[in-house]
Amino acid sequence: MILEKMIDDKTIKDLYKSALNVRENAYVPYSNFKVGAAVLTETGEIFCGCNVENASFGLTICAERNSIFSAVAHGYKSFKALLVVADSKEPVKPCGACRQVMAEFGDFDVFLANLKGNIEKTKVSELLPYAFGSNDLMKE
Repeated sequence: MILEKMIDDKTIKDLYKSALNVRENAYVPYSNFKVGAAVLTETGEIFCGCNVENASFGLTICAERNSIFSAVAHGYKSFKALLVVADSKEPVKPCGACRQVMAEFGDFDVFLANLKGNIEKTKVSELLPYAFGSNDLMKE
């Protein structure tokens, strides 16, 4: 029997505060839509990222991927949770590319939030059912 590792309220608040803080560093001259994200490693470290836009829109990087890539750059590849926050009516949802990147690293908790403090909990597998993964690359 596998017991799910619960994320406590203090940790969620820490992730929210970290994501809010890094959100202020977002570079968004085109959309003016600042997003912040904080990912929690299995060992308890928090890595943050914000969105960074580019005049060549396809080169824009989302906050969620930025936080995960920062963690990976520091040697972490196993995550417990990710929180993403933006100034949206409802808690912000990750784009498809971010969902695919999250799925690469497992089925961890994802907290969707807005500036009003509304936070919804979901899982990577709920955000991206039927995800493409390493098993799909295996030949028979």
